[in-house]
Amino acid sequence: MKTAITSTLFLLTIAGAFSWSSENVSRREVASATASKLIGGTASASASASYLAFLGGSALPSPADAAEAAEDADDYITTSRGLKYKVVTPPTDPDSPLPLRAQKVKAKYTLYLNGFPEDTESSKKIDSSKGLLGEKPFEFLAGVSQVIKGWDLSIMEMRVGEARKLVIPSALGYGEKGAGGKIPGGATLYFDVELAEIGARAKIGEDQVKWLEDNPL
Repeated sequence: MKTAITSTLFLLTIAGAFSWSSENVSRREVASATASKLIGGTASASASASYLAFLGGSALPSPADAAEAAEDADDYITTSRGLKYKVVTPPTDPDSPLPLRAQKVKAKYTLYLNGFPEDTESSKKIDSSKGLLGEKPFEFLAGVSQVIKGWDLSIMEMRVGEARKLVIPSALGYGEKGAGGKIPGGATLYFDVELAEIGARAKIGEDQVKWLEDNPL
């Protein structure tokens, strides 16, 4: 297992957004937080399967095709923006409030490429809030572009305790540029996500109110 360190959390958007701050959290604090640990290594298809496919003159399905087939079979919900999700754990209280924009939240997550490990051998774990010293939920302000668009859209519709599987297209992730040297351009992102906590809302002044109005989700 190889471990690499990157200076920017993968979840943070590349382009700077409006500067936000709260009593305990600011965009700068989030960006300079503990660096994500990138876990390398990819499980490949077995040699015997490849050999049989070669003899039969047919190709093994690509990782993308295998992952897409699994998504279709598992009845994911697809939003109008192209985001796919499936609720795997219901919220602790189904009547609890949803996050507000600029409200502090904490989320547990694991990011994969090529699909989820239970669906394909080609799945590659890229980043996680769970490290060698245990779980450390990722903290950010919801709905203000501190994270990728696919995360903002998802977290804003989740309640505390709820866990989802997210399949985020590149347009709602890191686009054609990719990120961190580990996420290629055009990559679909596969997340296991749980909303762990909703905290205080950031102090909002006139400039922040205008930014929210000018930048809807």
